[in-house]
Amino acid sequence: MSHPIPKERALFLTLAAVLALTPPAIACAGAKKTCAATAAAALAACKDSADSDLNNAIGICKNTSDKSEQKSCLADARSTFKDDVDSCREQRRARADVCDLVGQGPYEPAFDPNDFDTNFASLTHPNPFFPLDIGSQWTFASGDEIDHVQITPKTKLIDGVTCLVSHDEVTTAGQLTEKTDDWFAQAKNGDTWYCGEDTAQYESFPGDAPQEPELVGIEGAFKAGRDGDLPGILVLASPTVGAVHRQEFSLNNAEDNAEVLSTTYAFGEDPDLDTNVPQALAELLCAGDCMVTREFSALEPDGDERKYYAPGIGDFLEIEVATGTVTQLVDCNVDPRCAMLPEP
Repeated sequence: MSHPIPKERALFLTLAAVLALTPPAIACAGAKKTCAATAAAALAACKDSADSDLNNAIGICKNTSDKSEQKSCLADARSTFKDDVDSCREQRRARADVCDLVGQGPYEPAFDPNDFDTNFASLTHPNPFFPLDIGSQWTFASGDEIDHVQITPKTKLIDGVTCLVSHDEVTTAGQLTEKTDDWFAQAKNGDTWYCGEDTAQYESFPGDAPQEPELVGIEGAFKAGRDGDLPGILVLASPTVGAVHRQEFSLNNAEDNAEVLSTTYAFGEDPDLDTNVPQALAELLCAGDCMVTREFSALEPDGDERKYYAPGIGDFLEIEVATGTVTQLVDCNVDPRCAMLPEP
């Protein structure tokens, strides 16, 4: 026995049909382009997720007796669904760009335990752009957001590789908003690998007593070897301009990449790379030997960042390209220059 489709559901289904792209089974039939095929599958998963969120939103909207409230709720659900599907399409285009940069072959990084150090107190080839000394600390500031990072003495064996645990806490206006354990591995050739992260996002709600941050998400959490997740090179030890590499790979969850823009950065020599850079900070840390990267993700097509790395210090500056938002190093204990860092 058939049942009529509710009119709001029919409208949403029509919208989905209009916005839908070529089904991946058709788009990739007979194709041997692994990266493109992966992007097509990710698109299908993204659209399925949008549809699932829509169904859930409809259920929530129906659970109110006020017709005006219900109508407004359904309109919001419709708008959110359209935005979600548009975002899926933008991510598909961004993944195509990534495929152009990294190639169409499968991403199968060589993650052999024999290639990695196990004793972090005596590294074969320390990465000058990402010091992994136990006890190292860095503090970054962006407006009222403070990010404190510390390399702990803890290790975690992941896929046979010994990874060092880095603890990261973010506060906004003094309230905890994120807490993360990152897992880094040091290759004997000097490259620093990213093995995963255990993330937790927190939020405080007005009216609660006492006011305590509550866990509201684990977005971006991944681990090499779990559910198809793969590690990547976080920072190259011997970068060359134009080099592109995946930093992590957890499909539709964590897909950061990096492109090396400069290995000889000094303030005043490239107006483009100087954009929004605090001059005093760059002049203190860069003597024509800093690395600049573009870090980007298909999950955030408009979220490109430029990151600046100084030998012996590591990452000291992050700039969101679209907004110009600056996150800069304000304290550290890894180098004498840490005592001379300028205020934001």
